[in-house]
Amino acid sequence: MDIRRNLPLLMIICFLSQMGGFMILPLFPLFIEEFGLSGWMMGVIFALFYVGKVIGGVPAAALYRKLGGQRALIVMLFILAVCMGGFAVSSAALLFGLLRLLQGLASTGLTVIVRSIIGDGGNADNRGLYNGYISSSEGGGMVLGPVISGWLALHWPLSVPFLLVTLCCLIAMGTAMGIKSRPESKQKFTAEEREQMPNLDSGANPDIPINHAYAGSRARLTPRQQLIGYGTVHFLEMSAYAVFLTYFALYAAHMMHWDPFATSLAFTVAGISTLAAAPVAGYLSDRMGDRLLLCMLGMLMIGIEVVVFLSTSSYAWVYVGMLIGGVGGACYMDSFFAHIGEHIPDAGRSEVIGKIVSAAEIGSIISPLIAALLVEYVSLYAVFVFNLVLIAAAIAVQAVMRSRYRAKQG
Repeated sequence: MDIRRNLPLLMIICFLSQMGGFMILPLFPLFIEEFGLSGWMMGVIFALFYVGKVIGGVPAAALYRKLGGQRALIVMLFILAVCMGGFAVSSAALLFGLLRLLQGLASTGLTVIVRSIIGDGGNADNRGLYNGYISSSEGGGMVLGPVISGWLALHWPLSVPFLLVTLCCLIAMGTAMGIKSRPESKQKFTAEEREQMPNLDSGANPDIPINHAYAGSRARLTPRQQLIGYGTVHFLEMSAYAVFLTYFALYAAHMMHWDPFATSLAFTVAGISTLAAAPVAGYLSDRMGDRLLLCMLGMLMIGIEVVVFLSTSSYAWVYVGMLIGGVGGACYMDSFFAHIGEHIPDAGRSEVIGKIVSAAEIGSIISPLIAALLVEYVSLYAVFVFNLVLIAAAIAVQAVMRSRYRAKQG
């Protein structure tokens, strides 16, 4: 697939799908309340979404290998359209739960497929930038989705936002059908160049272009070590992110005494920061040639964000912290997936991405539960100390992997 030609279409797909998914968040409590479902049932329905996200990565990778990027995208977008349309017309809890499970599966599937397309079709000079554009388009959908759905809920029946999301998914499907494919051309290396790359994985294709900054290190970590390392890093990062999303509003209300508008504005600042910074961070990742270092710096900025609001309740300083954290999130996501694209051979790249994304979603389930215990038995403050520990652990794992790569390169 010609990534340069189809990147705008991929961005539209990611924007519409993320906008659709995030439009649902502020509506679900109202929607479920309208049908008289219990709070426990609402919790189960919400949880099923994350179960779907956990199990969705590996099947999506298999679908990508079987059908190719374009058809796999169409399948996932069709599933999302069915889910959103189903939410609009159904009132049965069992059906809600099934649709929510499928929604989570498709959400992870789209992430795996789009990142795999960029990993396979990009190269060391543009993977970071292209991942940055995707992150930016997803951020735009995350920011606009709740705003649009909240406005619609004030003026229209609750089924209308769901129907609009269905329309967004169908538009995205039409966009995916417009993706143009072409035969992949792979750079051929001369015998002399091959001799200068003795450390390629035995299962890798030596004709695939790679980042020469890492050429001497690529195979020194076994595929199993790479999977465990990358999976652990993303597990820790997503765990920290889930804790932040779940408990920041509670911390802002009870510890900083903020009103809901100020809290919402903090989330908006972080989202807009990520949206604006992602392409720049991706470009910087390509130019630096040391993607793990930028991942570590990104996680450090996210840690600074947490330290700021633990230290002060000043609106200005906390918003500055959110701005820094948003940039950090962009640096991490763009460099992380670009790094995987350069260190995992083509044959197994989509499968590895699928396993990493699915494993990370397990962290999104477990970490808020641990945080809940901390709230119950310690304090809200302890929740974000736990958050900082997760961030520090992610940086430490990346530092170890980076030292291994650099040592073998030398």
